[in-house]
Amino acid sequence: MDSSDHSTGHTLARIPGISAPKGPVVLCILDGVGWGRRDDGDAVYVANTPHIDQLFASSPNRLISAHGTAVGLPSDADMGNSEVGHNALGAGRVFDQGAKLVDEAIETGSMFTSEIWSSLTERRCLHFIGLLSDGNVHSHIDQLFAMIKRAHHDGVKTLRVHVLTDGRDVTERSSLDYIRPLEALLRTCCDSGADYAIASGGGRMHITMDRYEAEWAMVKRGWDCHVHGVGRPFHSAEKAITALYEEDPSINDQFLPAFVIVDDAGVPKGRIQDGDGVVFFNFRGDRALEISQAFEGRHLPSAFDRTGPAGEAPPEVLYAGLMQYDGDLLVPHQYLVEPPAIDRTLGEFLTAAKIPSFAIAETHKFGHVTYFFNGNNSQPFDTSLETWREVTSRPGAIEAAPEMRAFEVAEATSEAIRSGKYGHVRLNYANGDMVGHTGDFDATVRAMEIVDDCVGRLVKDVRDSGGVLLLTADHGNADQMFEIDKKTQGYKTFETGKRQVKTSHTLNPVPFVLFDPSGRLQLETSSPAGLGNVTAAVLTATGLQPPEDYLSSLVSITP
Repeated sequence: MDSSDHSTGHTLARIPGISAPKGPVVLCILDGVGWGRRDDGDAVYVANTPHIDQLFASSPNRLISAHGTAVGLPSDADMGNSEVGHNALGAGRVFDQGAKLVDEAIETGSMFTSEIWSSLTERRCLHFIGLLSDGNVHSHIDQLFAMIKRAHHDGVKTLRVHVLTDGRDVTERSSLDYIRPLEALLRTCCDSGADYAIASGGGRMHITMDRYEAEWAMVKRGWDCHVHGVGRPFHSAEKAITALYEEDPSINDQFLPAFVIVDDAGVPKGRIQDGDGVVFFNFRGDRALEISQAFEGRHLPSAFDRTGPAGEAPPEVLYAGLMQYDGDLLVPHQYLVEPPAIDRTLGEFLTAAKIPSFAIAETHKFGHVTYFFNGNNSQPFDTSLETWREVTSRPGAIEAAPEMRAFEVAEATSEAIRSGKYGHVRLNYANGDMVGHTGDFDATVRAMEIVDDCVGRLVKDVRDSGGVLLLTADHGNADQMFEIDKKTQGYKTFETGKRQVKTSHTLNPVPFVLFDPSGRLQLETSSPAGLGNVTAAVLTATGLQPPEDYLSSLVSITP
């Protein structure tokens, strides 16, 4: 029997002599669980994980790439992330991703020849808002600098930057390494008579950069700070960061409170006003979507108040994203760089084959097993065949409850497998990534032990159902919890001897494990592979012949 791809007219033939397994083909993604140095700085290794250890000991496994060019990023020095990782897992091919697309648009100049760029440069004041670092996960400071320089070249007289400090994709207290060169560049532009300055700022996990509607209050704090000038006043961004560090020696850049740069009279230097142009310079969409909705005034919860503290109406501005962050909602309407056009995904082929699927994760990663996995589509291809289940994440400090919603995800997954309704099940355990980002080593170890309990239950359910389990990760994080000294290759320490915490993703490979009690599937290990090779493995395990232009399958099947 052939299975038509409803979006392209292509067909997927069944592998001759092969039927689908009795139970579902399950893809389990351990978010942020890479293969590290296997030492005392590796929370994945330190954790007591008997079920995962047994799975590795008894099942074929290998390592695959989850960063850099393997997932469409500019170079192999670029960390992978959940967005590009899940794109690759669902697409079966490597697509140029946000950072690379923006770099190319800047290099060729195509970004600056668009009508939207021209309109932005003609506004009263041009504002840039975004994550200020070189983490290259959500943004890159070099791209911001290129846009500032071009704006200056194009005659923009007044420009303001609203900085979101990182501490998550880069070292936890590194914001001054980015603030200082930004302030230097802005001063250089002012030498010619322009008025360029930093206007406001705050930590990425305190203001502006919420995702999946987990905490709209974050977006509100950012909106009030950037637009209405609500925040603690300082005379420069450097003074703000320095003061906040001194007041709280333990605070991470992620969580810095909102601050506003004011003049000698205490008046904010850069409130966003009527007639201004605004660019959100993050290229990754998940944490850029809600603030974009706020600026466009649509798809907002009714409780979100855009008025100012004294009842001022929201300003009428020209707003543009660096990219369009949701192609289905068309948010934002205006953007500077076209996103990757990902077609013919795993979800499309399974739907065309009439194979019911079930996708589940808690809120923090729900969009990754749905939107990103389905090629940046926010709706199922066929609601009669695709079931999406979101488990609401807990509010509050993640490290205080490292179990997150893993047990609830495990229970719902178990029910889906035992129901016999689905030919494909995919799930994401967010713990390794989300707890790893906090830098709390003990909490991350505990998170891995909780995930291990869930994997143990999953293995049993797959075995009992007659299914197949493919276990992998989307990138590393929990596998390296401290910064490494590039010269000595030891862990960096402060003068006190305490290790310097690492809160960002890693460049480590991730595991791929094949659990097939039937013995029909064999692991392919003859050539290097990345996350994109997993897609063909799911199709092969289901009994479908992967498309010729897909990356080769990580498994083969015996008739």
